[in-house]
Amino acid sequence: MLNPRKAVLEMAPYHPPTGNRATNLRLDFNENTVGCSPKVIQRLNQRLTAAALTIYPDYTRVRRTLSEFFHIPSERMLLTNGTDEAIQVLVNTFVESGSEVLVPRPSYAMYRFYAELAGAKITEVDYAPPACAFPIQALLAKITDNTKAILISNPNNPTGTAVNLETIDQILKAAPGAAVLIDEAYYEFCGITALGLLDQYPNLFVSRTFSKVYGMAAMRMGCLFSQQVNVEFLHKAQSPYSVNTLAAIAAEAAVEDPDYITQYVTEALAARTLLTEGLTQLGIQYVPSSANFVLGYFGSRAKEVTKALRDEAILVRDRSYEIEGGVRITVGTREQARKVLEVLKTLW
Repeated sequence: MLNPRKAVLEMAPYHPPTGNRATNLRLDFNENTVGCSPKVIQRLNQRLTAAALTIYPDYTRVRRTLSEFFHIPSERMLLTNGTDEAIQVLVNTFVESGSEVLVPRPSYAMYRFYAELAGAKITEVDYAPPACAFPIQALLAKITDNTKAILISNPNNPTGTAVNLETIDQILKAAPGAAVLIDEAYYEFCGITALGLLDQYPNLFVSRTFSKVYGMAAMRMGCLFSQQVNVEFLHKAQSPYSVNTLAAIAAEAAVEDPDYITQYVTEALAARTLLTEGLTQLGIQYVPSSANFVLGYFGSRAKEVTKALRDEAILVRDRSYEIEGGVRITVGTREQARKVLEVLKTLW
């Protein structure tokens, strides 16, 4: 029997609950709940041919389109197979085995996953319930000369709380020897971006995804931005064809329909307000959110609530294993939020 690396042996397996989701109201993974822009499907139909599938991907068009959309030169942008690959490539490029990676807790599971896989020492800094404000002082206190990466979701998943640019600036200055990733998967719902700091900080990396607001989670498409010299290093650590042709075509079309994104974000923010007002009326505490989800505190009834919603074909994410009583509820449309509240009213 072959033995894997020590890091793999010591890792806990990650098993997201992905089965049988398509027939339910999916409020568990923070996906777009109504679908991608019709222009994405139209573009795929136009350019998808048998011949096109025989050719390795050519990223010329999508790199030019995304460079113009993000206002970032293409030399400072890495196309990635979702944000997951962005995290993986960053860690593989800049983190040695035994070096330290700082990660807030709770946060996106893939930060710890890829850092552990690289054999890094994980140092976690806890969000403090109930407000779950970003733990800046605790994080700054944990930075050492051995800190090689700091991985931050902004807004944070699963709390929904955001980090302002002044705080990001503090971190970048305090850890000049560390790769600082600001994962902006939920940027469109809060409007805070660190892209404007790229010129100022050679240790800054910013990621964006097409899995959330753009409604293309199945495509696995993302971008990682940094200064050009860093992107050149990242390219060396990345497979040359990790982004498939369909994802590249879809991304082009997605950013060419800004009205669709504006309409969806407007609806999701209205749904978030409706949901939080409903939770308040029921006496259920929650974390004020800057994202397209809300973390509610259901105490000892978290699993009961999750099951009751699932019985009504509504999927939400029980996060009580990492934050006491926490259940994360994605917001999409006001009608979907009303369906959640109708079930909760039968329990309270």
